[in-house]
Amino acid sequence: MKLYVCYGLFHSPRPGGHPCANAYHALKQAGHDPEVVKSYGLGILPGVFNRTRGRREVKELTGNSWVPTLLLDDGTVVDGSREIIDWALANPA
Repeated sequence: MKLYVCYGLFHSPRPGGHPCANAYHALKQAGHDPEVVKSYGLGILPGVFNRTRGRREVKELTGNSWVPTLLLDDGTVVDGSREIIDWALANPA
């Protein structure tokens, strides 16, 4: 499984935490060990500014450039922090 994130999995002063870190920690707590793909850039920017491999792959998978996005080994895509957290809670390793 691959977890596409922005710059990293750091803690954030943002209320509720950073979405990418929240998704990652939910997966780890559920016993998963995802390959983390750092997808630099910013989803809100036009595609010309989001040309990293990770952002290109996310765009191909979801039609948008927003992360976090989880790609399961069977090709299933789970897009969004809340959706990834819900998936992790429902699918422990």
